[in-house]
Amino acid sequence: MRKQRSGIIVNMSSIAGKFGYPGSSAYVSTKFAIEGLSESIAYELEPFGIKVVLVEPGVIRTNFFNSTVTARKSQNPISPYSQLLQNVVTNFERLMDGGSSPEVVAKVVLKAVTSENPSLRHLAGNDAEKWAEEKRSMSDEEFYKMMTQTLIK
Repeated sequence: MRKQRSGIIVNMSSIAGKFGYPGSSAYVSTKFAIEGLSESIAYELEPFGIKVVLVEPGVIRTNFFNSTVTARKSQNPISPYSQLLQNVVTNFERLMDGGSSPEVVAKVVLKAVTSENPSLRHLAGNDAEKWAEEKRSMSDEEFYKMMTQTLIK
C-alpha cells in the first residue's frame, strides 16, 4: 500500500468500542483497543495515501452469542455475578431480536471503501446510531443509568 501510495484498511470494531457495558469486559476492552489502534495508525498512514476505516456495528442478528464463553464460577447461582449475568443475557437476547441484519454491516463497509474520502468511523445499525447519540448527549451519570436500565434491570 505504501509503494502504490493508496489503500484502505478496514477494522471491524463495535459500538462497544465507544462505551463499556456489563457482562462483557473482555470483549469491550478489545474493541476499545481496536479503536485506539485504528485512530493512531490513521495518523501514521495518511501521509502514504492509506486510509483507515473503523466499522462500529451495534447488535447484529448473527450467531455471535453461540460462540461466547462465560466463566463457570459466574454461572454458579451463589456467585455474586450470577444474577447480573443472567439479566444481561436475557436483555441481550431481547436486543438481538431487534438487531440489524448482517447486510447492514456489509453495506456500511461497501460505502466506506468506495467513498473517495472515507471518514474514520462508520456506525452500522439503528441501535448503534441511537446509543452513540445518547452517549454524546447525556452526562456520564445519565448514560450509566440508561445502560443499567437497558441491560441489567
